[in-house]
Amino acid sequence: MKNEDNSVSLSRRDFFKEVGMIGGGGMLLSAFPWLQSCSPDDKAKIAKEKVRLGFIGTGSRGQYHLNNLKDMPMADVVALCDNYPPNLKAASEIFPQAKTYDDYRKVLESKEVQAVMIAVPLYEHAQLTIDALQAGKQVFCEKSMAMTPQSCLDMYNAFKQSGQVLFIGQQRLYDPKYVRAMEMIHSGVLGEIGGIRAYWFRNNDWRRPVPSPDLERKINWRLYKEYSCGLMTELATHQLQVGNWALKMIPETVTGMGDIVYWKDGREVYDNVSLIYRYSNGVKMNYESIISNKFYGLEEEILGSKGTMEPEKGKYYFEEAKPAPGIMQMINQIEHSIFDNVSFAGPSWVPETASINKGEMIMDKVTTISGQSSVGAAGDGSVELVTAFLEAAITGKPAPNLVEEAYYSSVLALLGLQAMDEKRVITFPDEYKIPYLNFA
Repeated sequence: MKNEDNSVSLSRRDFFKEVGMIGGGGMLLSAFPWLQSCSPDDKAKIAKEKVRLGFIGTGSRGQYHLNNLKDMPMADVVALCDNYPPNLKAASEIFPQAKTYDDYRKVLESKEVQAVMIAVPLYEHAQLTIDALQAGKQVFCEKSMAMTPQSCLDMYNAFKQSGQVLFIGQQRLYDPKYVRAMEMIHSGVLGEIGGIRAYWFRNNDWRRPVPSPDLERKINWRLYKEYSCGLMTELATHQLQVGNWALKMIPETVTGMGDIVYWKDGREVYDNVSLIYRYSNGVKMNYESIISNKFYGLEEEILGSKGTMEPEKGKYYFEEAKPAPGIMQMINQIEHSIFDNVSFAGPSWVPETASINKGEMIMDKVTTISGQSSVGAAGDGSVELVTAFLEAAITGKPAPNLVEEAYYSSVLALLGLQAMDEKRVITFPDEYKIPYLNFA
């Protein structure tokens, strides 16, 4: 797997050029409505305008977005807000002309601010997003949506009632390799999907330096249940969304186990989780995340009757691999004749053969990430996602089905957490189901 420093990135223009080649642009945009192209009038409007942005939450993820916004001509960052002075100071160095605030309500009251981007801790997402929508702002909020299914539903209802734009930070929906992978899956390239395996492995304690003990929970909020839902909302939401995307449905039930296995340092959230999500057709998505070993990194393995897709690597594998070249077959036969009957410590040793399935790339330009960064990585779809938000903020047109994708991945992550906490099978409650255009 490539690391962030060696990845090859696509410009937004290249991105749409690439995905437009898939099965015809009309088919693509019908399958992935949030990628719909703008009308000529919209494009003309976008070319002439800038979005006056207020940025709320200027920690590490916020600063990642701010550094990207510097290179986006549609963005005019006019306000910065954070109640932790060191973060606000760092953000001001990126956009020194922006006004600074320590109370987000002042940003929402400003007539100068047209849209807001929210990158605060999870426990603040719902209130800030609802307040911003009700204040008439176009809104981008980082994932996950909220800490409870009810709060996620409250955010969704506020969005539908407001008529405003809402984007949630599910960047895989704009990652070219994922878009291409899903088009291939939906067109039947892999045959019938029989299972999905997803994992995200890291090896770090998830802690940040604390200048004084009284700031422990403010800075390391991810470690405490009052503010965070741990691995499920920080990592799993991305990958649960991929499973739903591939199958065009949501799971009916979930069960799993979570524990604090390695980082026994006072944290309250699990550092080791394993879950099974079951869909109505019998397909299961197995999800695992631990943060004390990074060897396998991250991936979603989508297993079909004809082949397997690894979208993060940008590769797919047919069940029947292409035969090896003639010379390699001959060498392989010679090796077998020499070694097949040679015993090493009991069993016979069979060397690797030239028929090992090395897979095919799903597109010419693929950016992969290691999954180790807690902030963001170049080429992970974040730039495309934020660019799309800026365009939507100018036109005032929400991206179809985008919020629904984020909603279901958020709620499923929270139901998974509930299943682990309560040590039982959880069925998706009917009261939390909303209309979803991508159902099969």
